[in-house]
Amino acid sequence: MIKSELIAKLAAENPHLTQRDIERVVGVIFGRMTDSLAKGGRVELRGFGAFSVRSRPSRAGRNPRTGEPVPVKAKHVPFFKSGKELRERLNVD
Repeated sequence: MIKSELIAKLAAENPHLTQRDIERVVGVIFGRMTDSLAKGGRVELRGFGAFSVRSRPSRAGRNPRTGEPVPVKAKHVPFFKSGKELRERLNVD
């Protein structure tokens, strides 16, 4: 599901709200999540999972075309850990 599909589904389920209002709400939610992660925080959605930021140290990479070593800078990457309820719903037999 992409962001526009999420907005369309929410609009269909909530006819009393305009699509513009729903777009604004979704934008604010994602914006707050991004801001929190950018500050080194954690975002937890009970039953769904938790987003956090992990640090990756600098390392020596390799140019796949030439095979030459290339320095790769240290960076921060988003990390998602699924919640128990989500894992259980995905693994229903």
